[in-house]
Amino acid sequence: MSEELEHYAAIDLGSNSFHMVVANYVDGRAIIIDRLKDMVRLAGGLDDNNTLSKESIENAMLCLEKFGQRIKSIPKNNIRAVGTNTLRQARNGSYFLNRANKALGHQIEIISGREEARLIYLGVANTLFNDTDHRLVVDIGGGSTELIIGKGFRTNVTESLFMGCVSITKQFFANGKITEKSMKQARITALQELQNVKDEYEDQGWVQAIGTSGTIKAILSVSTEQGWSHDDITPAALDQLKKALIEFGHIDKIKFPNLSANRQPVFVGGVVILSAIFEALNINSMIYSDGALREGLLYDQIGRRHSQDIREQTIDRVANRYSVNIEQAKRHEKTLDHLFEKLQSSWQLDTQTDLKLLRWAAKLHEIGLAVSHSQYHKHGEYLLSNSDLPGFSKQEQKALSILVRSHRRKYPIEVYDEITDTELREKLIRLSIILRLSVVLNRGHELIDKETIDISFNTNEIKLIFKNKLLQNNPLTEADLMNEAKYLSSIDYKLAFKDGE
Repeated sequence: MSEELEHYAAIDLGSNSFHMVVANYVDGRAIIIDRLKDMVRLAGGLDDNNTLSKESIENAMLCLEKFGQRIKSIPKNNIRAVGTNTLRQARNGSYFLNRANKALGHQIEIISGREEARLIYLGVANTLFNDTDHRLVVDIGGGSTELIIGKGFRTNVTESLFMGCVSITKQFFANGKITEKSMKQARITALQELQNVKDEYEDQGWVQAIGTSGTIKAILSVSTEQGWSHDDITPAALDQLKKALIEFGHIDKIKFPNLSANRQPVFVGGVVILSAIFEALNINSMIYSDGALREGLLYDQIGRRHSQDIREQTIDRVANRYSVNIEQAKRHEKTLDHLFEKLQSSWQLDTQTDLKLLRWAAKLHEIGLAVSHSQYHKHGEYLLSNSDLPGFSKQEQKALSILVRSHRRKYPIEVYDEITDTELREKLIRLSIILRLSVVLNRGHELIDKETIDISFNTNEIKLIFKNKLLQNNPLTEADLMNEAKYLSSIDYKLAFKDGE
């Protein structure tokens, strides 16, 4: 008997193109039923101060409104939308996201370059699976280029380089002219960017090179159509392609039957980057995969919904690295679950997202002790803010670090004042209160759960009623709760507590 059909959507706000895939998941398989793409070329709207132009923002909104209409019937927890390099750079990125979230009807996350690389590899691995050989995956986007070496579904090395087909074209071919000199200058810049990663990638080694996304697909298509290659891209084909571009002499004069008008303006930048990658890494042949970031995003989201969340593995690795007390973490989880259950409805919290975030913060809240006991909550915030956390978006990583920062001592109002989204700000405050209470209640390393405490809530007042005269027998816990009540009063929350009858 087949499982119930599930609908998913993954949206990639790339620097050159916006992509969306829609899929049905049934019987353990994802079947893509729809693909949408719009060549927004967002990176082209960045000025010298990294500010997105009004025109580029409006073009993006039109695309996202179309995407938004398509995903209206899909459950929110089955949708994921991410922004990449251009939105990582944009000075007016917050303004863009506020509008974009409304246009799409869904929250958009910003992911790091290495997280983008991981998801790209996941998309390729699910499209061209091979658990025997190490493979090099290359993705040339509008503003960045990702290089990944992996085997099976696991990555060994991930890098995101600060060059893309849009940015290189803007830098060296802005006037449209294609000359030997401009080609040479662009090539040198690309090789310089590759210099820092060249040795590590050669040391790792790989059996097969795979390219993905629009730029490499276009290069393969043109090379094949011209008879310079067959089923793969070769150094000789790239040399022929560069010569042809120089002969055209201008971007507007590029005429290849298999090159779309939308791809033409940034094609030369992509050719230069791929040629430099071949040269730097001594690549002899590269095949193409249809799987890319949006497919990786899709499979990652399905994994989250079916107990294969890479974020859980990341949290476990961080916990092991900083020697977290696992038994204490388990006590926290039981206390958190009880507190969360009682407050979830009134505070409009979500089990799938908010409880997970809370459990992760509880597990890692003491990692700052690896630096120093003094102010360890601040050290923990720093470690989480500046670590590579596979699976986490920039917003999730920030939220996690804020919860760790605010789990003890004086309430850091200034940290929350920096959050412009008022709904998110209030949610994080409430999650932090739950975490703070769990920390106070478990300070003596004794289990506090539903067998020990009753919880009630009224507006901004939390009432704790303890069983078995717990407060009378634990005066330090009572003193800690008194201090916590003072801390919470600074954010207009009241904490009351007493022993029950």
